[in-house]
Amino acid sequence: MTVLRALVDDMTAEGAALDDLVAGLDDTGWQTPTPAEGWTIADQIGHLAWTDHVATVSATDPDRFAVVLAEGAADPANFIDDAAREMAAHPDLLDRWRRTRSELAEALLAVPDGTKLAWFGPSMSPASMATARIMEMWAHGQDVADALGVTVEPTDRLKAVAHIGARTRDFAYVLRGRTPPATPFRIELTAPSGESWTWGPEDATDRVTGSALDFCLLVTQRRAPEDLGLTVVGDDAAEWVRIAQCFAGAPGPGRAPRGEQAATR
Repeated sequence: MTVLRALVDDMTAEGAALDDLVAGLDDTGWQTPTPAEGWTIADQIGHLAWTDHVATVSATDPDRFAVVLAEGAADPANFIDDAAREMAAHPDLLDRWRRTRSELAEALLAVPDGTKLAWFGPSMSPASMATARIMEMWAHGQDVADALGVTVEPTDRLKAVAHIGARTRDFAYVLRGRTPPATPFRIELTAPSGESWTWGPEDATDRVTGSALDFCLLVTQRRAPEDLGLTVVGDDAAEWVRIAQCFAGAPGPGRAPRGEQAATR
């Protein structure tokens, strides 16, 4: 099995897992608020449906995607969120998302070797696009699960999320106009299966260790650092966990610690 095929299979499985959470919702359920301020469950799925669609456009029609990029550049603050909410308003939202997921999987597998796909950030390979889509589906799926008050058992598909989280360390600094640390971190994670996943040199002074689930919740900003069981060693690593962000766009505000959330309700 090729790396791309394995990633697309994981992307498909991650989408199916989230589909299971929302498939039985009624109209009221779709309008349930999620932890992302101002976003309902429908908005979360609308965002995924629209971004899956435009990722397919990038893979199949670069000229058409260039038009999408130009439209986004004209209104960078609102373009993606507005498109997501427009998609969320469709009465056949779930069917649309199922279709866009399937179309994206087929499109990525058909991209010729060596081709880079344009995106809202740097261009990327089909494998990197699949990895990014796994991260997006898992992160937005976490918001949906939290909104519904259910716990989803983590799987080793989290490796894609953790990989992006480790690789985007410097991105969080650049987003904020700051200089990244000169030396790399060591990241050591325990996968849901018990496997060990590592990034960075073994002798690194700054280290982040713990469960892969907690690390992925950190880098997707779905939990505050205080709510996680990560061990953080070194001043640079301690600073980074406050700003870690593996998704594109403006600097994310993160989530308040759960105790503070409860106190403000």
